[in-house]
Amino acid sequence: MASEALRRKAQADAILERAAFQLADLLREAAAELRPFPPFPNALFTNAIEVDIGPLANNPDVGCIVVAEDGELYELQMGIDHESIELTGSWDPVTARKETLKKVELHPRDQVLYLYEALRLVTEELLEREAARGGA
Repeated sequence: MASEALRRKAQADAILERAAFQLADLLREAAAELRPFPPFPNALFTNAIEVDIGPLANNPDVGCIVVAEDGELYELQMGIDHESIELTGSWDPVTARKETLKKVELHPRDQVLYLYEALRLVTEELLEREAARGGA
């Protein structure tokens, strides 16, 4: 009985991993078509689209998830670059700005949710651009 339950669990895990792999491929393909990639709101140096799965997000250790130009998922971390302030001797809002894309490791269950939402958002952006060009 226990071995059958474990077999089903292993099979379900394999299905999720395969789905995540296939969604990641589709997302990279779609992101490659989206040039120029849109700038992230209020960011100075980052081109990315926020991927918000709302109440389905269940990992409090992960912040703002974005899909970047390479079609990969990252956590966008924004802050102040204290080293540049020390080097220049002044506080300039542009040079002091620190924007970092940190690769995220997600459980396949969460990865499927984020990848699907990212693909939906990139596809929506592609369709909006096509409509703005007159459907050409």
